[in-house]
Amino acid sequence: MKIIGGPSSQTLACRVAAEMNILPTVSEFTRFPDDEQYLKISEPIEGEDVVLIQSTATDSDWIMLLQMIDACASAKSIRVVIPYMGYARQDQVFKSGEAVSARAMAKTLTGVDSVWTMNIHKKHTLNHFACPAMDLDASPLIAKYILDLKLNRPLLVAPDKGVEKMVRDMASGLDLECDVFDKTRLSGDTVSIQEKKMDIVGRDVILMDDMIATGGTMAESVKILRTNHAGNVYVACIHPVLARNAVLRLANSGVKDIMATDTLEKIQSRISVAPVIAAELKKLKK
Repeated sequence: MKIIGGPSSQTLACRVAAEMNILPTVSEFTRFPDDEQYLKISEPIEGEDVVLIQSTATDSDWIMLLQMIDACASAKSIRVVIPYMGYARQDQVFKSGEAVSARAMAKTLTGVDSVWTMNIHKKHTLNHFACPAMDLDASPLIAKYILDLKLNRPLLVAPDKGVEKMVRDMASGLDLECDVFDKTRLSGDTVSIQEKKMDIVGRDVILMDDMIATGGTMAESVKILRTNHAGNVYVACIHPVLARNAVLRLANSGVKDIMATDTLEKIQSRISVAPVIAAELKKLKK
């Protein structure tokens, strides 16, 4: 088996390879003078089972993934791991004339035996891939990390109902209490959070979401919790997009720490999803 990481998931690919007790395969990526991307797999992969790991946060990441797939055309099998799938939030027509971008991007992946995503925005997106696709869950890894922090009477809070089930499942697994805010989105990065009574005075609170993009939802939630005399307030997410000034907004709101996985490789990505990916790969070897 060959583990090949793309430019956006180099560290994660190395961690998955370490979990499998193999060395990661080196791939070379650069750009031509006209800014077109170039990719070369540095080891022979003909007849091999290859696993490509590449998050697709940008358009360039998508193009690189397509090049990786094409470079492995002679492999015995190609499995693609997309830890963070860009365009996944555009999963339906919200306004007349819009493209379903999640569907459009999924259809570009051809010549692939299977695709694995990680906590994709909506699971019906998996139906758009031309091959079998499965979504993996990183939330238990975050749950374990939170448990190890030894917090003071911790309370898990979902910033909106969209992730309420995930947060309640995590809380149940940890035998912790949980609650949920009511959120109204006013624009792409502006939200209104309705205050509600919670038993938070002096307690450490963990705000948990699947993704933090601009940080607007989390920052408003943190401010409410701090105003109502919570103890330390942490934010945790699976996908740390952290676009623009999200980190500054969160720090300004009074957050104690930002915790995230390495589906996107940021300084906050201290929780690795490699064990979840490796566990699925080990099933294939049995």
